[in-house]
Amino acid sequence: MARAHFDGLSRQLKLIARHVEANRERMGLEGIQETAAKCGVQPSAVVRFAQHFGLSGFSEMQALFRHEAAQKLVPHPDYRDRIRSLVGSGARPLASARIAEEVIRGSVESLQALEAGLAHADFEAAVALMVEAKALWLVAARRAFPVGAYLAYALQQTSKPIHWLNGLGHMQHAEMRAMSEGDVMIAVSFDPYAKETLEVVEAALARGARLIALTDSKFSPLVRQASATLLVQDSAPYGFRSLTSTLCLAQSLFISLAYRMELEPPRLQR
Repeated sequence: MARAHFDGLSRQLKLIARHVEANRERMGLEGIQETAAKCGVQPSAVVRFAQHFGLSGFSEMQALFRHEAAQKLVPHPDYRDRIRSLVGSGARPLASARIAEEVIRGSVESLQALEAGLAHADFEAAVALMVEAKALWLVAARRAFPVGAYLAYALQQTSKPIHWLNGLGHMQHAEMRAMSEGDVMIAVSFDPYAKETLEVVEAALARGARLIALTDSKFSPLVRQASATLLVQDSAPYGFRSLTSTLCLAQSLFISLAYRMELEPPRLQR
């Protein structure tokens, strides 16, 4: 949980937050009465805690932790398994154009959801961090890799020093020796959250950098440490998650940064 989020909680909700952070692996198993007793609060406070983070109640929060635990035990199906599942799901073969239509429709719907749910204050906070940063660092592995590559390309068009930790030669930790306090890292990761990304983020925070997280859930491990978090959910037609909304959000960050830097030229003279 980001420090700013924690500081804004009531005393009771802080007790619950500490328990959740220390017992994530058990939250999918504990009932509401047990959780409340361990936190020293009433069950209604646990419900308020879940609702504070946009969930309907304890059951939905518990389901998220159960899903997280399941992902650690059951590997995600690879691309071949997903294709085989798709082939076996219908009585007749799908036309290629039909597949394209479903993929496009899913992308349009995820973009509409992003537009409707964009947290303006969080987006402004992320852009402000980028404007103030002495240097910007990027990390995005596995499925999120194309988002990091786009940001590396686009942000190079500004005068900000940009460091793209793409993992080539497994040199990312050596490259981070140039990182200093006042730098900002942009990390992009989605469930099941790339271990490589989480390790780099931990190292960056230890060096005094601040974190902007582009991720898919308030319970993402990135959220707990981020100075600004942008949540985005992409569609997954036929089990293949797209990057349409995430790339749109990344492009919006670049354009907003470039615009702000053009408005405030003195900041470029650092």
